[in-house]
Amino acid sequence: MKTFICRGCMNPVTGIGCTSVDTGINANLELVDKFCYLRDMLSVERDADAAVENRIRIGWNKFRQLAPLLTNKDISLKVRGRLYSSYLRSRMLHGSETLPVRKENEVVLQRAEMRMVSWMRGVKLQDIIPSRGLRERLGLDDITSVLQQNRLRWYGHVLQKEDNDWVKKCMKYEVDGARPRDRPKKTWREIVEKDCQARALNRENAIDRIR
Repeated sequence: MKTFICRGCMNPVTGIGCTSVDTGINANLELVDKFCYLRDMLSVERDADAAVENRIRIGWNKFRQLAPLLTNKDISLKVRGRLYSSYLRSRMLHGSETLPVRKENEVVLQRAEMRMVSWMRGVKLQDIIPSRGLRERLGLDDITSVLQQNRLRWYGHVLQKEDNDWVKKCMKYEVDGARPRDRPKKTWREIVEKDCQARALNRENAIDRIR
C-alpha cells in the first residue's frame, strides 16, 4: 500500500494495487483509486462519497477556527448564522453543484451541519429540539435545499452555453461499460433532472434561476 499526501489539503490519499500509464510524452502517470484536485477528492467509484467526506472534514476544521465567534452568546444568532453560511457552509458545499450527490451523501451533510448548529446554539444531544427550529433562529435554509439550488443554478449556466461547448458536451457524456444492475449509481444529469421534476421546472425555468 502506498500513501501520498496532497499538498492542497494535507490529507492522505491511498492507492492500492496502483500501476502506471504511459502518456506518450516520456512520462508515466500513476493510477490511483482517488486523488485530491483543487482541494476536492475525485474517486474512480464515480460517486461523491470521498468528496463529501473531504468537504465535511474541511468544514469542521474551519468551524473549530471560528468557534470563539460562532458560539459567542454576545453575538446575535442571525449574525452568527450569516457568518456560518458565508464562510463555513460555502466551503462545505464548494464544487457540490457538479457532484452526483446521493441521498446518503445528503444525510451525512445534514448530520454534520446539525452538529455544528447545535454547538452554535449550545444545545446538547439529549435536548429534543426540531432541526428546523434550530436552523430558523440562525436564518439558515436546509442544506439539502441549498444543494439543490446550487445544482439548478449551475444547470442553468450550462444550458445557456453553445451546443459545441465542451462543458455542455460533458453533461451528455456516457462512460463506456455496463452499469451494475443492483441499484446503479445515478449520473449528475439524472440527479439534476430529478431536481427539475421536484420543482416543476423546464429548460426555460432552469435558465431563469441564474438571473
